[in-house]
Amino acid sequence: MCGIMKTMEIPITQSEDWEKLQQDLKETSFFKCGPNYQYLAIKKRVPGGSYLYLPYGPVADTKENFRLALDDLKALAKKEDAIFIRVEPRNPDFAKILPQNTEKSHDLNPKETWVLDLEGSDDEFKNKLPSRLLRYYKNREKNDIKVEKSQNPDDVKYLIALQKALAKEKNISTFSEEYLKTELKQPFATLYLVKHDKNIIAAGLIFDHDTTRYNLQGAQSDEGRKLHATGILTIELIKDAREKGLKLFDFWGIAPEGAPQNHPWAGFTNFKKTFAGREVDFAGTYDIIIKPTKYKTYKLMRKIRRLI
Repeated sequence: MCGIMKTMEIPITQSEDWEKLQQDLKETSFFKCGPNYQYLAIKKRVPGGSYLYLPYGPVADTKENFRLALDDLKALAKKEDAIFIRVEPRNPDFAKILPQNTEKSHDLNPKETWVLDLEGSDDEFKNKLPSRLLRYYKNREKNDIKVEKSQNPDDVKYLIALQKALAKEKNISTFSEEYLKTELKQPFATLYLVKHDKNIIAAGLIFDHDTTRYNLQGAQSDEGRKLHATGILTIELIKDAREKGLKLFDFWGIAPEGAPQNHPWAGFTNFKKTFAGREVDFAGTYDIIIKPTKYKTYKLMRKIRRLI
């Protein structure tokens, strides 16, 4: 076990488990585990070169140790001939000590999320759950609704079919079938399927790591929406995580405060906040520029590609 893991929780995206996923995806990655900081850097190819991406990383418990991690990463970036280092500090205060040659980037992972504490007595826990959704959950069998677990990679087809319809409606992107299959092959992943009259009306992919369950991906059909399938599924995910002894349920992303109602995540956010959780804010995504000229070219190429 890494020394830093004794003093703070490491997000799954900066763990050895996530490194194994990157290896299975044939990605080049660099993992460092030490007493003062920890990071997983993934090498991403772009026109003209490459960069290092650290999803929700690097992880450190103090500002000084965060600086040490950045010094290490700068040396790695020069060794790998990287154009820049894309970091996502979880501690918002760490964004204030990023080097001068840093530029704010579009946030890749959610900058804000909603977290539900799973500990406490049964009564305390029950009060954290929306009473309306609990009613639907209790009546699920009466309405011929079943929730099943799967770790069969072939079953991601159900999630993909539901996500495609959602992506078209919300104008959001989705992952490929191969990517999702590789995720489901990992020991930390489980796919939940909601069935009604032999039809899959909702699906959700979760990751369990240390003390946290991450609710990463989910979607439901029109029939599922009428039967409140997502609500039933979410209650099942939360209750299952609590029974497993986990301490936190991370809803994985909400819209920023003051976002307009037409924000792609507005509906998701309203739903998540019906649970008596708390908002957790991260620093966001930043690029530490190693090669200024090539970085400008990279930005220009991205702009042209988006216009096309």
